[in-house]
Amino acid sequence: MVKLKAGFAFILALVLCLMACKPAPQSYQWHLPAGFPEPIVPLDNPMSEAKVELGKRLFFDVDLSFNQSTSCASCHQPQFAFAQNSQFSVGSTGLVLRRNSQALINVAYNSNLTWAHSGLNSIEQQILIPLFAEDPIELGITGHEDAVLSRFDSPAYQTLFKQAFGNEGASFASIVNALASYVRSLTSFNSEFDRYAYHAEDDAMSEAAKRGMDLFFSERLECFHCHGGFNFTQSSQHQNQRLDLRPFHNTGLYNEDGLGAFPASDQGLFEISLLAKDMGRFRAPTLRNVEHTAPYMHDGSLATLADVIDFYAAGGRGAGTESPLKSPFIRGFDLQGSEKQDLIAFLASLSDEGFLTGKPSTTKEAD
Repeated sequence: MVKLKAGFAFILALVLCLMACKPAPQSYQWHLPAGFPEPIVPLDNPMSEAKVELGKRLFFDVDLSFNQSTSCASCHQPQFAFAQNSQFSVGSTGLVLRRNSQALINVAYNSNLTWAHSGLNSIEQQILIPLFAEDPIELGITGHEDAVLSRFDSPAYQTLFKQAFGNEGASFASIVNALASYVRSLTSFNSEFDRYAYHAEDDAMSEAAKRGMDLFFSERLECFHCHGGFNFTQSSQHQNQRLDLRPFHNTGLYNEDGLGAFPASDQGLFEISLLAKDMGRFRAPTLRNVEHTAPYMHDGSLATLADVIDFYAAGGRGAGTESPLKSPFIRGFDLQGSEKQDLIAFLASLSDEGFLTGKPSTTKEAD
């Protein structure tokens, strides 16, 4: 479990500062398909091009870590859809973290953040964890606040902060708000599936991908129950609705005692809620760009999409298939002939190649 230890007072002060922070009002153009709803943006941190540009610079800057070894992008790499192709991430001190790095795709629409925390629903709030948490240490700023902040006194950064926040200048409140703005800007809506489903390009998807799509949305496989909606995850909200479905599920990955227990090293939502029913529940991530975000699951224990399909076809793994806490949607299924490859083809059709190279996800703007 993340511990803030002695830095808690500083974190509390920073949260209060964030709430009081008044960014300079500026416009922002979302890169969304026509007709798509805009994400919900906090009133005290409105989007602006200047804040996104500053946030991007900060996101890739190792100066944000206490020992100048690690950036946000070290664990969230664009070519892997802002995830990382390793089982676990490594913090700035060399400590191996306990969870697989999540992809940052359409995070602006997420109603819940991280793998297993029902109370984290603000990007600004979540960003405080990698910046300041002490157990585990990621960027490790706590105890080094003055030294880290002084690195952003350069003329180039002063200009960026002034453009984004007026005369406020560099502060941890403005750094967090800029990072949050950049993360919100990472939208992905230009996959083959999007062109087929939303832009009526009938030839955008292969016939195999179309067959896989039918399987994905079938009651036989039931994939869409946990990975539904335009973001292929239950954890979505936008300007047209604010339904919070609390998308945490036990998929039968473990069952160490016959009663559904997960390893003590990571027991999912149970660590936050302390409710027995939440043992082993983790958030269903988006499947957009999933072809590029391997390995899979909260602990990176499944290496390929084929492994993931085999896992769900079996109704879990090992003793986990008999877990009394397993989601009722994880029942197992049989795939015939080439159906597995069709399903993989559909998942591959959710890839947005422009997103992986940092280009806007679509040129068809919302009305």
